Amino acid sequence: MSKRILNVVTNVGHYDDPSHKTGLWLSELTHAWHVFEEAGYEQVLVSPQGGASPLEPRSLKFPNYDKTAKAWHADPAKMALLENTLSPDDIDSADFDAIFFTGGHAVMYDFPGSEGLQRISRELYERGDIVSSVCHGYCGLLDTTLSNGEYLIKGRNMTGFAWQEEVLARVDKLVPYNAEERCKERGASYQKAKLPFVSYTVVDGNLITGQNPGSAKATAQKVAAALR
Repeated sequence: MSKRILNVVTNVGHYDDPSHKTGLWLSELTHAWHVFEEAGYEQVLVSPQGGASPLEPRSLKFPNYDKTAKAWHADPAKMALLENTLSPDDIDSADFDAIFFTGGHAVMYDFPGSEGLQRISRELYERGDIVSSVCHGYCGLLDTTLSNGEYLIKGRNMTGFAWQEEVLARVDKLVPYNAEERCKERGASYQKAKLPFVSYTVVDGNLITGQNPGSAKATAQKVAAALR
């Protein structure tokens, strides 16, 4: 049986101010997808609402718009996958070996409140399967509780997009909350690289997280290694 990965993407296309567009950070999906594809794993796309996942405009510009992102963007079949994502209600967690939350600032809005995604994450995690995220994808884990009522991330070592990176990206005034701070409030041991925007991953048992867009490939490689 081939291992199966559930990749999570957003349905949100803008910040609170509709004139400021956001969405899926494409390379965070494509880098991971490529790693998982090379490993021979089956992959499925899910989003909080199902249906279309808009793309973050900044992820389609240099230097973020790299070979894998361009190839995906130019492939009608791949783009169709992002137009027709499944909803959590369509997903039986028993069919999957890992969940991978992608990022983009949009996920700050629709990942945390998704009870369906929380259910899938909880079931995978409590079975000992892999729960993973990159960049803002960790927002999908902030409100997830286990069967005992405690936060999934409580007491766990993890990372995600740092507040310092929000400031340097000049979106600290646009984002709805400070994800790093909220992560710490949930009892997680938040860690980050010494320098912003460099690849950084944290593995704590079956919780695997990456800090920023540049960490997507390394995070996926850690997930693939854990699945082997």
